[in-house]
Amino acid sequence: MSRSELLATLARRLAEAGLEAPEREARALLRAALGLSDLDLIVRGTEKVAEPDAVRLTALARRRAAGEPFARLIGRREFWSLDFALTPETLVPRPETETLVEASLALFPDRAAPLRILDLGTGSGALLAALLSEYANAHGLAVDRSEGAARTARDNLARLGLIARAQVMVGDWAQAIAAPFDLVVSNPPYIAATDIAGLDVDVRDHDPRLALDGGPDGLDAYRAIASTLPRLLAPGGRAVLELGIGQERDVALLLAAAGLPADGAARRDLAGIARALVTVPA
Repeated sequence: MSRSELLATLARRLAEAGLEAPEREARALLRAALGLSDLDLIVRGTEKVAEPDAVRLTALARRRAAGEPFARLIGRREFWSLDFALTPETLVPRPETETLVEASLALFPDRAAPLRILDLGTGSGALLAALLSEYANAHGLAVDRSEGAARTARDNLARLGLIARAQVMVGDWAQAIAAPFDLVVSNPPYIAATDIAGLDVDVRDHDPRLALDGGPDGLDAYRAIASTLPRLLAPGGRAVLELGIGQERDVALLLAAAGLPADGAARRDLAGIARALVTVPA
């Protein structure tokens, strides 16, 4: 089967599954799985695809048709123009989480600042890596309850050339951390446990439940974080927390009760959803 024929076959199968852009997704699968460029697919479309590669791509298309996210199929995802490896223990980094990076950069505009950064619930390490890539003199600590996620974050930070300025540890939020930080960021699990069954299949069946389940009301992680923030933040330090839809008021109340009220309204993501809540200076 030629590249063009395989592309058409994969696109047809994805279209039958109801995907919105089947040809674009089929093209992306070929590029990622075979290491091809768009030019290769256009100019060298008649070249034959080895049978093992065709079988592998057909299997990937079948998984995509069943709802598995593209990023899971190829095991990678871009975030803040950086490339991150994914594992079953990590969330797929999402564009809305970049709102936390934008909010942090607005808080600390001096890119040469020697910031001490803490990333709670680091997952793939995306948030800490993005911030270290912007602040050349910053150092950071990434924490995750999952040993597998922590290992993935460490590998990603190393591959991006940032591990010399980072540490990664397994821990229950910040319970075992004492050093003060200038910036604390977190994208915690914030889905109410009873709502997980109703999530889209790409999230419900493929993201780790530990990174989704925020307890009965979706606020358990925020309670744990808020209780430790007063001792974690250095004088003038800030925390930036990702919010789920409709959680701004409840999380702001938790922070205020801990002595760190929100610094105005949450920063909104590109969809207009209140996404990044910032605390007043410590």
